[in-house]
Amino acid sequence: MQKGQVHGFKRERIELEPCSICTGKAVVMGLFYELVCTECSGSGWVVLGSRLVLSLDDLVTQLSFKLQQAEREIAALKGPTKVVGPQRQYKISNRLGAGGTNYTGD
Repeated sequence: MQKGQVHGFKRERIELEPCSICTGKAVVMGLFYELVCTECSGSGWVVLGSRLVLSLDDLVTQLSFKLQQAEREIAALKGPTKVVGPQRQYKISNRLGAGGTNYTGD
């Protein structure tokens, strides 16, 4: 076995989808007030394709995986934007002005 192929030490990623009954909201509207959705046990998520409900321990782990993935995607979208073109001299300080301020030549 190679170094990265150790079985049993890595949690399986289970694909989740929003519950079809509550549409991922975890509650359904009763006659007078909201009730906890019984199809997804109030989580709003079920296993993709089979619509099985995960145990609370597994659900917490899988939701943590989804949150970490979403945070990585957000960080990638917010990443440093490279300023190009004429606006570069206004956005990045060149410290050539009086007192080390930005000098743009205007």
